[in-house]
Amino acid sequence: MTVVNDNNAGVKPTITPLQRIDVEGGDVLHALKSHDKTFQGFGEAYFSLIAEGAIKSWRRHQVATLNLVVPLGKVRFVTTVNGESFEENIVSSQHNFVRLTIPSGLWLAFQGLEKEESLILNISNRVHQSEEIDRRDLSHFDYDW
Repeated sequence: MTVVNDNNAGVKPTITPLQRIDVEGGDVLHALKSHDKTFQGFGEAYFSLIAEGAIKSWRRHQVATLNLVVPLGKVRFVTTVNGESFEENIVSSQHNFVRLTIPSGLWLAFQGLEKEESLILNISNRVHQSEEIDRRDLSHFDYDW
């Protein structure tokens, strides 16, 4: 297993615009294709729900790459390498339908911003393995939510 360190200063999330196809009766929303530059293989896909105002604490994957899509709602994703600077990306199913790719080595926390629950799809290149995830409380980094 490759172990990351806090010297990953060049590691950043990648935003990929996604296609939303207007179809009578309900749109088709693309998520990830095998020929996309950020595709690094398939391990698993799962959905997470997050309530308005709820914040899911800091986590850092040592190996896995996450591909995050918000097909319903609006979510603020915040990443950092070491807690000194932060990158914020707000992803909305209606206003900026994109895929946010989080490479291994970045700390990530996120917050629901929609009145109703928001739905997040994660397409990971690895099957979930708890031992490759570092976790910290929200207070670990000085970020003003």
